Amino acid sequence: MGDTTKIVILGGGYAGVEAAKLLNKQYKKNQNVSITLIDKNPYHTLMTELHEIAGSRTEPEAVQVSFKRIFSGTKVNVVIDEIEAIDFPDNKLKSKVAEYPYDYLVLSTGGHPEFFGIDGIQANSFTLWSLEDAIRIREHVELMFRAAAKEPHENHRRKQLTFVVAGAGFTGIELVGELMERADTLCRKYHIDRDEVKIMVVEAQDRVLPILSEKPQRKAKEYMEKNGVEILLNAPIVKGESNGAYTLKDGRVIETDTFVWTCGIQGSEFTAKIDLTKGRKSNDNCSIATPEGIHGMSGCHFDEDERDIVGERGRILVSGEMQSVDYKNVYLAGDMIWYLHQEKVVAQIVENALQTAEVAVHNIVAEIEEKKEKKIYVPNYHGFMVSIGGRYGVASVMGMNLYGFFAMALKHFINLHYLWGLAGFNACWNYLQEEFFQIKNKRSILGGHVAAKVPAYWVLPARLWLGLMWVIEGANKIGEGWLRGDRSRSGWMFSSKTLQRGMPGYGESEVAQVVSAATDAAWTDVGTAASGTVVEPIADAVTAATDSVTDAAYVAADAVAAASEWVEESVPVAGEVLKKYWDLDASIFQWDSALVTWFRTTFMDNLAAHLHFSLFQWSIVLVEIALGLALMGGLFTWGAAVATIGMTVVFTLSGMFTWNQLWFVFLAIVMMGGAGHVAGLDHWVMPWIKDRWNTTKLAQRTYLYSGEPIIKKKKK
Repeated sequence: MGDTTKIVILGGGYAGVEAAKLLNKQYKKNQNVSITLIDKNPYHTLMTELHEIAGSRTEPEAVQVSFKRIFSGTKVNVVIDEIEAIDFPDNKLKSKVAEYPYDYLVLSTGGHPEFFGIDGIQANSFTLWSLEDAIRIREHVELMFRAAAKEPHENHRRKQLTFVVAGAGFTGIELVGELMERADTLCRKYHIDRDEVKIMVVEAQDRVLPILSEKPQRKAKEYMEKNGVEILLNAPIVKGESNGAYTLKDGRVIETDTFVWTCGIQGSEFTAKIDLTKGRKSNDNCSIATPEGIHGMSGCHFDEDERDIVGERGRILVSGEMQSVDYKNVYLAGDMIWYLHQEKVVAQIVENALQTAEVAVHNIVAEIEEKKEKKIYVPNYHGFMVSIGGRYGVASVMGMNLYGFFAMALKHFINLHYLWGLAGFNACWNYLQEEFFQIKNKRSILGGHVAAKVPAYWVLPARLWLGLMWVIEGANKIGEGWLRGDRSRSGWMFSSKTLQRGMPGYGESEVAQVVSAATDAAWTDVGTAASGTVVEPIADAVTAATDSVTDAAYVAADAVAAASEWVEESVPVAGEVLKKYWDLDASIFQWDSALVTWFRTTFMDNLAAHLHFSLFQWSIVLVEIALGLALMGGLFTWGAAVATIGMTVVFTLSGMFTWNQLWFVFLAIVMMGGAGHVAGLDHWVMPWIKDRWNTTKLAQRTYLYSGEPIIKKKKK
């Protein structure tokens, strides 16, 4: 090996990205180790969410996370290229345009659909194994509704409105859920009776979602049937034809123009090209591959010279250390591996991809550093979650079964957890936007409650009004003399005995307290000496008299209060009964309340009092006017809105903000929704700032950029 240890990762799926991130974390400050990730696409695909694209719940961008977003600010070098061969003895990967040497290689090229050699299935089916697959299904489904809306022939119309999904695993059931919901939308759009639409699940086994426990299986089946899905179990498919006829083993024939195959996963066409021992070989040795990989050919439009017949595919045999059994510096992870644990082959799921990647990285580091012991892979699955549309799901997680809202909420949480590790706040925010804030047709567990939009031009008057009120607040304080330095006008924000810097007596408070304490002690001694003679009897008499008067006053007050309540509750005025009302001019928190007292003594007396009172007052006035002008001009509106809320909180906790001023807060919240982009300077200023912020290393390291990071090319 040379001076620099070269680690190359082939494949940017779940396993490949996880391996790259773990290696970057381990060697980010080590200049003697280079990390390269090679993929044919410039983005990582969230494979578990492809059904949402196929069902038109979210947009294609929702499942794409660019490698620049993931790896900007790291030492991972991302190369977009398609590897055609690997020279294992010479440690090189080869494409049409370049060669990539390596010291350690991590293969994570994933898998592709398995058609089991069934006659006519690949040629006449859709698959859901790539973003391109999902887009084809998405477009085809709407095309069928559009065609059916003008189709007079009953049999043709029935085939157009029949949608068949073969396979009742995760992918098949999640796609069925999306088709259920989308059918409702398209029926309204094209004026088609929902009863004409038939959605079917065809499964060779005797149950749906066999990886889940019995109760979630039953709940999922019941939910789908309740929503009109026909489920055929113990119904293996034996033939597919170009005319849309699909034959079952028992001789039944299903006629449809939309047939989606989700029944199995096998190694990709790439595993057929490389000379590594396979643990299991595909039943289909003549799959058709295109530049997009192996998939169902329905809806594809490729020239004949772009199609290849793929030979023997399979999953690559690995040891417990995730090493190739053929080459010790080659590690593998994800769907492409064949590994038996307790006599069962490991599942082709995301958790397996992440965990095998972690083991492979650990063992590469152990070899490089010669310190750590190697790991043996032991699967540790925490649970399985399946969405059936955007509003319902089932889950088996750590011994618990969940259904409906809670299962979907957990699935969203797990997705957010993954995205946080992938690209931080940026990826999570985009996910929330797609799944909740921009969702259409109420297809989320929150319905459409958080997706409704208020056009920014409708809030323009509110923005101008809020800004004007701040300017008036500042102007009023100027009129009250807040900018004059002759005396303090902000003393109401402090305790009565607290002196602000610059006020007479500031800095002498400790001496004054000593004098006051001595004076109090002297008077106490005098009172004690006189109490046994004249003062005490007189005081007792005065106290007794006072108590009598006080008792009488309380009795009278109680009588008046009772009479007043009777009048308010009994005397009709203009057809209504007088009642106690909410005084909107009253302070939200009283000046002497416990909360206000705590805030005043903790923050105002101990911190703000050390500012010169003139500076303190000038600051408040200038901030209020600046906020007003910013809001009126639509400049930094989001920040001005946040500052508005902050100022309101301070005034409220000072005991001087009234209920009828609380609208400042609620209007400020509205302003945070982009109000400054309409007839405001934010329309030009914010894009300029975002572009420059997105170029910084800090933004890229923290994933706090907006949209995509901007990578500056280094000057030669």
